[in-house]
Amino acid sequence: MQFAAITRLRERIAIVVCAGAAGLSLLAGLAQPATAQGYGVMVVRADRGGLLGQRRAEIRQLQASGQRVELRGTCYSACTMYLGLPNVCIDPAADFGFHGPSAHGAPLPPAQFEHWSQVMAAGYRGGLRDWYMQTARYTISGYFRLSGAELIRMGYPRC
Repeated sequence: MQFAAITRLRERIAIVVCAGAAGLSLLAGLAQPATAQGYGVMVVRADRGGLLGQRRAEIRQLQASGQRVELRGTCYSACTMYLGLPNVCIDPAADFGFHGPSAHGAPLPPAQFEHWSQVMAAGYRGGLRDWYMQTARYTISGYFRLSGAELIRMGYPRC
């Protein structure tokens, strides 16, 4: 039935790097329902990020397809690259986490840091891009969090 196609969930295998008071811990193979897809709409509900190169390739595919992406839950790290899509919308209650590029929590050499910072910021709109490049990218432990409502006030469309 059509309902089944709309509610079909795609699971992701994620590697999540968590920085906390006890130090870094690596959680590999964490499977979680991240999106629901159907009829040209991808709904992101729980995406903790991932590898920037892989996400950049996914973003390029989504741009080429014109698929609509709705950001409705948690969207941290590389997930925020969806904000560069032309057919993206944001739920005001969504939660976004921004930080700079790293090698699993370790600082990158300056040239790589600059390159991957530019990759992250490339799709962000004006004020968000400026803020990311001036502030958020310099934190690699933890996140700067913004709500969907804050991003909507910055000019992103509401779902």
